[in-house]
Amino acid sequence: MTSAAVAVVAGLVVAQLATLVTTVYLHRTLAHRALSLSSKLVWPLRFFTWVTTGIRPRQWVAVHRKHHAFTDVEGDPHSPLLEGFAMVQFANVALYRRVAADKATVRRYARDLPADRWDRLFFDHAIVGLAIGIAFLVLFLGVWPGLLAAGIHTVTYLLLNAAVNAVGHYYGAQPQANTARNSQLLAFVTMGEGLHNNHHAAPTSARFSLHRGEIDPGWWVVRMLERFRWAEVRHHEVKLKQPMAA
Repeated sequence: MTSAAVAVVAGLVVAQLATLVTTVYLHRTLAHRALSLSSKLVWPLRFFTWVTTGIRPRQWVAVHRKHHAFTDVEGDPHSPLLEGFAMVQFANVALYRRVAADKATVRRYARDLPADRWDRLFFDHAIVGLAIGIAFLVLFLGVWPGLLAAGIHTVTYLLLNAAVNAVGHYYGAQPQANTARNSQLLAFVTMGEGLHNNHHAAPTSARFSLHRGEIDPGWWVVRMLERFRWAEVRHHEVKLKQPMAA
């Protein structure tokens, strides 16, 4: 395998791992408290989030919770029905930053996640975290393959996460009575996040697969963490915001 091919594979693998951490840690654990994680696991997840995405968890949580509070109506940070599909799919990072930079919004929607000393020393410094992540890739792959892998990871991660909002509110099935949509194909490459209609129907559920034939890879990981006693699911019985569609 050529160095370029290795870089492509490495970039895609890191992007998938970052997507997995996003759905299990940032989304299901922090944003919705659908599960709790062992303290031994939380610090490595914080570090991995920092070096692969530069995301400040409390900002991500605030933006996502606001999305649930104003889904597809005025105030939604990234609705394709309001902003247009292309804007959300290809410029979602700009929409995210606009809301994440609003300190009042972060205080309101993430008051349960105040910055601690580790945030102040390390995790709030996104550029430092990303630089460390790139340095790891360069160290293991070489300069140009490492930079190529970092670029592929960045583009892939941003596009996949944007698709959850763009595709997830524009294309797909709507088995439940909400404006989000399900795409099993998207769920395969976003660790279950493509089952977005299901998630909006039961936001406190750690499992996004609600119907026969649906596959949520992120839920498999949650179940594995449970078996190792590294996670505790809030409730295994899905609690829908409205009755299950016939």
